[in-house]
Amino acid sequence: MANTVELIKAPISDEMKLFEQKFYESMKSNVALLDKVTRFIVTTKGKQMRPMFVFLCAKLVGNVNEKTFRGASMIELIHTATLVHDDVVDESFKRRNFFSINALWKNKIAVLVGDYLLSKSVLLSTDNKDFDLLSVIARTIREMSEGELLQLEKARKLDITEDVYYEIIRQKTATLIAACCEVGVLSNNVDEATAKKMQEFGTYTGMAFQIKDDLFDYQTSNIIGKPVGIDIKEQKMTLPLIYTLKNASPENHKKYFATIKRYNNDSKKVRELVEFVKSSGGMDYAIQTMKDYQQKALDILAEFPDNEAKESLKLMLDYVINRKL
Repeated sequence: MANTVELIKAPISDEMKLFEQKFYESMKSNVALLDKVTRFIVTTKGKQMRPMFVFLCAKLVGNVNEKTFRGASMIELIHTATLVHDDVVDESFKRRNFFSINALWKNKIAVLVGDYLLSKSVLLSTDNKDFDLLSVIARTIREMSEGELLQLEKARKLDITEDVYYEIIRQKTATLIAACCEVGVLSNNVDEATAKKMQEFGTYTGMAFQIKDDLFDYQTSNIIGKPVGIDIKEQKMTLPLIYTLKNASPENHKKYFATIKRYNNDSKKVRELVEFVKSSGGMDYAIQTMKDYQQKALDILAEFPDNEAKESLKLMLDYVINRKL
């Protein structure tokens, strides 16, 4: 898989190297504590899939320019801010095997750093009069917040239908990938129809990405180090589970709903539910849905002329649904 990521990056490897420096500069401040935290953020970053989407989509329709770099920095600032805030909300002290910011600097500083990164994202667009990018960014922040709150509201009653699930993952996960793709093409000043098309491409890709994440809950724990059934223990209603419960007999529905609601810390009952989801076709259904989203994304790509960036975006789609972590 590491080789796949290198192949995907091939047409944008120089841009990705330059981006690290530009991203760090976009976070700079006059406050020593803030600089200490942002230095830590840069050194503990992940695969940087989101900037890759921005650069590849820019190259799909034109070239990577200064506006593209600003757009990629804006996206990464939002993404980082949401991770910092999420760790506070989830009381999580580890991220990618590093201590989280709230673990090292406490909640108050983590929340303020997250706020600072969001404001930097907005300022980056206004200072450069990138008002088209600002519009995308503002909408994305709103949708991500709505998605989180919708999930919290529904999680209390565990009454998440398939349609509500799709809306939650569209807002929580897909909307940011959609923003990457839209920002990438907008940096080349494309027309509204092309921007909309790439936003849809990103949405379908993001939906497939999140469904793949949900499938990990039913696969062997050593793949990503996440124990099997952890989503059930955390009472997260994901697609394999929603489908299984919807199609279960009344007795099984009652029994397994009780597992999620009341016995979610009983490892034996959780394992039994995991096996029931597998044998009831819940995983197969989710896999097929994920592949349907992948195909919708490929159909959009097919409308663009062939080039290196297009091939990399196809590889990225394959990577999204075949990744092991």
